[in-house]
Amino acid sequence: MPLKRQQGNDRNPILQNQNYKGVISMTVASQVKTCVASLKSAQASLEQFALNTQNQEAKSLFENAAQTTQQVIQQVESRVQQLEMEEPQYKGF
Repeated sequence: MPLKRQQGNDRNPILQNQNYKGVISMTVASQVKTCVASLKSAQASLEQFALNTQNQEAKSLFENAAQTTQQVIQQVESRVQQLEMEEPQYKGF
């Protein structure tokens, strides 16, 4: 699905995601929050894989990947906080 830039300001451009039903606009803040949710889902999957495997090498790999993902989540969440401070109308979305 093609994305094209719509008018917005430099800090918070609006991207359009065109689909078969029409156009859905998402702000950068909402896209970053969606990214955080996806990262949390991936982290949970990695933790579940670690719990479900008997292979110690694989278990260690999944646990390390989950820890790394947690660090990325914390970094991206700090960016969400910055965006919310810059654009308070997006807080809580």
